[in-house]
Amino acid sequence: MGMTALVAGAADPKLTLGNTDCVKCHTAAPDAIAANGGAHKTQVSCQDCHAGHPPTVKKIIPACSQCHSGKPHYSLSACLRCHNNPHTPKIIKLANNITDECLTCHTQQIVKLKQVKSKHSALACSFCHNTHGKIPQCTQCHKPHSPDMTAVDCKRCHQAHMPTAVTYPSDTANKMCASCHKKAFEMHSKTDTKHKGVNCVTCHKDKHKTIPSCQGCHGVPHPARMMARFTKCGDCHNIAHDLNRWDAGTLKQTGADKDEAIKLPKKSKKK
Repeated sequence: MGMTALVAGAADPKLTLGNTDCVKCHTAAPDAIAANGGAHKTQVSCQDCHAGHPPTVKKIIPACSQCHSGKPHYSLSACLRCHNNPHTPKIIKLANNITDECLTCHTQQIVKLKQVKSKHSALACSFCHNTHGKIPQCTQCHKPHSPDMTAVDCKRCHQAHMPTAVTYPSDTANKMCASCHKKAFEMHSKTDTKHKGVNCVTCHKDKHKTIPSCQGCHGVPHPARMMARFTKCGDCHNIAHDLNRWDAGTLKQTGADKDEAIKLPKKSKKK
């Protein structure tokens, strides 16, 4: 009786079917729409898309263009290739090895991938983003530099589409650098110079492996004669993380003779 009434209702314009009629048989679709239906939940009814019911209506699956007209936002031959469940249109599962379609909208990402070559450059977009809008955890593929690092820490220094162009935010903690640069961190922590109170990123700012110019902070701290002889601060201060410590024979290595050699304070020659 129930199905007969539904079919009769579809054929008889005097009878109007509602969502409550459809859910008597079709239980899965309403649950999906209720959870993730988007505009399909709030702005349309079953009858807006499915204009009838077999046998009186044969084509009950509508074309997306029936409502979604205009220029498509992806260069795909069929909307359902990404929106594979029309009842949950915003949950987009991407097929394997998709890249070109993604670039229809996401143009800057490919520019970055080509600008700084890395292993990421050869991967398809859908290798990482198998669901549209999903940002994967870096630790799915990559081991953290140290046990106390989390996936959140990765993105503080590494850009996803330019992972080898490492940059640091100004509030990066020294312990982040210490996870790799253990010797430098230990030396910096024990020094009695003013550098002890300076964060790693104050000197090594902007990007990884930046070697700063000492003059940027210190200007020309020594007499002209001394600076003329030792043109680089590192000629004497060759261990930047502990400026009062240098290797034995530093002056001899620079070529200074007895008349021009600069006598260094005894306390400076500590090991």
